[in-house]
Amino acid sequence: MDQSTLDLVRDSLVPLATGLVRGTIPLTIASFAIGMVIALVVALMRLSSVLVLQGIARFYVSVIRGTPLLVQLFLIYYALPEFGATWDPFPSAVVAFSLNVGGYASEVVRAAILSVPRGQTEAALTIGMNYPTTMRRIVLPQAARVAVPPLSNTLISLVKDTSLASSIQVVELLRKASEIAAPTYEFFALYSLAAVYYWIVCLVLSFGQTRVETRLNRHVAR
Repeated sequence: MDQSTLDLVRDSLVPLATGLVRGTIPLTIASFAIGMVIALVVALMRLSSVLVLQGIARFYVSVIRGTPLLVQLFLIYYALPEFGATWDPFPSAVVAFSLNVGGYASEVVRAAILSVPRGQTEAALTIGMNYPTTMRRIVLPQAARVAVPPLSNTLISLVKDTSLASSIQVVELLRKASEIAAPTYEFFALYSLAAVYYWIVCLVLSFGQTRVETRLNRHVAR
């Protein structure tokens, strides 16, 4: 790597960090938060005794898991305007990523809820707790410990998947790298720098995952 490339990389540190802080991270946080709400609702629908709700949830999960994320992103940003639903790039990306996270995470949440012994739910109902209270106080706190590792992996995958948002003109980390690399043709250097930023964020999240798991496991009976 010659001096001019090194200078370009050095000068690009702040612009790429700006793309990360203003684009990638907000997109990840918003999509994951909304996606988790969707995941909980869909998981409860899958566990419902109402067959119609089960069918809707199964269909949603099947569609999300059976189609590429990039296609989902294009459908929302490029195809929906044909029906009058026109959104800016960033909200379109949030919707697409939230729906995708909801589809995958719902199965994690459902499995975590099923891992809680059914006897605890029956006991709570026997002493007078209603179903929402039982879920909030008994089931979900225990299910959270089981769900943390796979949901953390979902979050880490989402950080990397946000790079697809550059395809619909969202100004995030990869988009910034492409804009800087285009006039200079230093694609390897700029994309490598972007990869390092993604890697650092994922390392931080992995460290946070370990800390959360350790804290949750302190309350588990040995």
